[in-house]
Order: sequence, then C-alpha cells, then structure tokens
Amino acid sequence: MSGLSKTKIKTSKQSNRTQDDVVYGHIFDAILEHRLPPGTKLSEEALGEIFGVSRTIIRRALLRLSVEQVVVTRPNRGSVVASPTVDEALQILKAREVLELAIVELATQNATKKQIEESRAMIFEEQKAVSEGDEGKAIRISGEFHIKLAEMANNPPLLSFQRSLVSQCSLIIALYQATKTTNCSLDEHTLLIDAIEQGSKDKAIALMVEHLDHIKSKLRLNESTSNKDLHSVFSNVLSKKL
Repeated sequence: MSGLSKTKIKTSKQSNRTQDDVVYGHIFDAILEHRLPPGTKLSEEALGEIFGVSRTIIRRALLRLSVEQVVVTRPNRGSVVASPTVDEALQILKAREVLELAIVELATQNATKKQIEESRAMIFEEQKAVSEGDEGKAIRISGEFHIKLAEMANNPPLLSFQRSLVSQCSLIIALYQATKTTNCSLDEHTLLIDAIEQGSKDKAIALMVEHLDHIKSKLRLNESTSNKDLHSVFSNVLSKKL
C-alpha cells in the first residue's frame, strides 16, 4: 500500500456533496460497472487509505449501500458486495418488473423536456461507451438511464426503490450474465423515450415489458464470478488524487 495518497477528498460547495457522498458514489459506480464483483470483501482500512478518509466515513457509505441491499455487513467479519442467490435474483427481477411498469406509466404523465433531453444524452454516451469497448461504463450508464426514468415519474419513493433495484440487478448481471455484452439494447432505450415523450402510456408499458424480458433472457442463473483487489478497482481514484 506504499505510495498511496493520504489527501482528504475535496468536496464541491456548488454540488454540496459530502465526503460520504463521494465515497458512496465511487463504490456505487464500481458495482454498476462490475469492477466490484459480488462477494468482494470491502475492507474499511483499505478503502479509508484509498480515499484518504476516516473509517467512520467509510462505514457510513457502506451502511448506505447495505440499506440498498448491494452490500452485506457481517458482524465481526466486515462488509462484502452482495451475492444474490438464484431465488433472490428471480425475486429481485420480479420486483424490478413491477416497479418499472409503474415508473414508465407515471413518466408518460410527468416527464419534463429537460429530463427527456438528459435521457437522450445518456443513450448517446452509452452508445459511445459500447463503440469504444468500455462494457463497464456502458452498463453503468444503462443503470443510470433507468434511474433517470424513475426521476421522470416524479415519485420519490419509487426513485429510492429503483436505485436499489438497479444496483441489485447489476450484481445479478455480474453473476449470471450468459454473454459479455451490455444488458440493454440502445434501440430499446430510444423507443422507450420516444413513447414517454409522446405520452403514450400503453406503448411505453409494452416496450418496457419487452425490454425487461430481453434483459432476463441474457441471464444464466447458475454461474458466478470471482473477487477483485480493491486497489486495482479504484486505481482511477488514486490517479486523480481526490
């Protein structure tokens, strides 16, 4: 661990992001991008050294992730990235289906022009990541796209549930995806936004059902992945000297 920066994370007054938010965001993104596979041990000491913050801040970030059920905190054994079983994966996917259908219905009624534009920009960035072969980034943006849909619904409880389920589904994809390709079709994302912009509730719901079936069809619920070293996962953080 020699050579690691002890510099404290600097927060922006403009964004009002706390150190907790920054640490949480990096870990959340690493899970969405599959850089932190299910089962990875999350050492408070290592993370504190990587981010240059106290273990208290690390604990708060891990607690927030545990509330979202993407991290499991074990008494006297530390925290690990959650590893959903096959049965748990099926339950999560069903919950996601019910939630997404409610979200797109509300989104057709409440989406703003700005949100539509932001979602189209996400699709463009996702396409760019795919073309550059950055699968992890494409997967993360895909998840963020679905969180943006929940923002369009203008229902804070649904947004909270969606954020948790999107990250849990990312773990399921990391564990059980049959092929090394992004889990969402860019054309499907575009068609969804078109339907939402048009206010076509029935069309948006039908497209979402098809979209979720497509995601599920790529899963083989009998495989797993291996752990990774935290320092290699967050090498980008170290190089930027937060």
